[in-house]
Amino acid sequence: MNEEERQSKRRDNEELATKNRARILGLPYLDTRDFEDSLPLLHGLLDKEEMHKNYILPLTKGGNGQHFQFMITSQTPRHLLQQIRSDYEREGERVDFFLISGSAYHVLMLRYDPPKEVHYDDIRISTEGDSDTIAEVSDTLNSVSSEKIFDYLLDQADRLTASDIHIENLRTEIRVRMRVDGILHPVANLSKDRYRVIMGELSSRANVSTASTKSQSGHLQTEIHRDGVSHMLNVRVETVPTMYGQDAVLRLFNFDESLLQLDLLGLSDNEKAEINEIIRKPRGLVLMVGPTGSGKSTTLYSMLNALNTSDKKIITLEDPIEYGITGISQIPIKTGEGGSFADALRSVLRLDPDVVMVGEIRDADTAKTAIQASITGHLVLSSFHADSSAAAFSRMIDLIGTNPIFANSIRLVVAQRLVRRLTESKEEYEPDDMVKKYIADTLEGVDGFDPNNIRLFHPVPTEDNPFGYAGRAVIMEQLVVSDEISDFLRGSVADANAKKIEIVARENGMLTLEQKGLLMALSGITTIEEISRVV
Repeated sequence: MNEEERQSKRRDNEELATKNRARILGLPYLDTRDFEDSLPLLHGLLDKEEMHKNYILPLTKGGNGQHFQFMITSQTPRHLLQQIRSDYEREGERVDFFLISGSAYHVLMLRYDPPKEVHYDDIRISTEGDSDTIAEVSDTLNSVSSEKIFDYLLDQADRLTASDIHIENLRTEIRVRMRVDGILHPVANLSKDRYRVIMGELSSRANVSTASTKSQSGHLQTEIHRDGVSHMLNVRVETVPTMYGQDAVLRLFNFDESLLQLDLLGLSDNEKAEINEIIRKPRGLVLMVGPTGSGKSTTLYSMLNALNTSDKKIITLEDPIEYGITGISQIPIKTGEGGSFADALRSVLRLDPDVVMVGEIRDADTAKTAIQASITGHLVLSSFHADSSAAAFSRMIDLIGTNPIFANSIRLVVAQRLVRRLTESKEEYEPDDMVKKYIADTLEGVDGFDPNNIRLFHPVPTEDNPFGYAGRAVIMEQLVVSDEISDFLRGSVADANAKKIEIVARENGMLTLEQKGLLMALSGITTIEEISRVV
């Protein structure tokens, strides 16, 4: 999905949400997309300051007994509507209000109050050794006004679909890097005065101190407006003191609730059926495992979205909350300030939830509490750090010991990685004999694999895409807990370890991360180099 399609999808979702909101408020809904660029502007009815402050716009100007009509948003103060109705009724006129989306308001407001035209070139990601691009981007960022530099950096990172912005203090300059599709790219080298501006914004907006000598965590939200569409960008901020000042990492969560769907994760029909069968049971424990940045949270949220119906009470415990989802009770747990997942979980179980998501199992107390909850009528979803699904069992046994209750509660473990997708410019080639043998040995016995037809693909850079990759694909290893694996967890089998568990799981039909990745490489989704990098 390209940027234009993403923006269109976001606008569609926002308009649908606004329409539903209008129904709840008992107001008529107005979709302005067909005429928001051509609607005649009514000057003199409302002043710009009032329109900005109250999120209200004139639609038609009445008079002589005709209706006055106004466009409002969900942020318009309700007392203002009562005041306007009262004022116009005293004059013998009538007034109607129409609910419009936030994006519609911003598009129309820009026509009433257009910003001063200051154009800055878009940031471009440089290829390895491309110092000219870095120099050009550095000049652009150094020229952006102080009051706009921070928002401009966030806007450009969002445009590039970056997951992180790294702001690093060097002796004579500030280095900016962005992580795009899982790879960290140099972007610019800024002058030292830019550092004070950026850290000043972080201090006021993310509640972190510029004078702290300790690591800090913060959070901020900003609304991104581009091509007539608005969306909310959540930013998690981490700072750490270094030799030349504080370094900051901004993790960007570009929230789009409509994209949190199992259907969009690229699962096979069988894999999706396995997940749906397990998460729709009334109790049990489901674990997502993988390193930071492997997409665990997105998959967990997609599971929650699949379960998010009016007849279920769903509660999440998160540190911090990464996405806000309509219809779910989400509780922030500040573990850095003494908060505990285990204590919070014990508290929320009194609220009789059907489904609970614990952001991460980090200690034995949380693990035992989650396991106990999962056998007493609750479905518990959580993430856990482990290299593979089989290794997750070994790590859990190390954490809590051999535990028969764990064997009864655990239903599914999913290990996950993200790999970069090849663009359509990719080029097919035949690998050498050593690589063919490795692939044949790894995929021996896998359905659909033909050892006599092994073809791989190279990325081919283009002018529009200097890397030959665009976007990322999910690799999942799904281990459904069978009776044989439960025996390992109960201690019925001597010397239970990750290797033995994996062997049994593969005999039961599980494909490992490595096997799934190689099948993706053979089908042209990614490259074997990407599989080697992440698996």
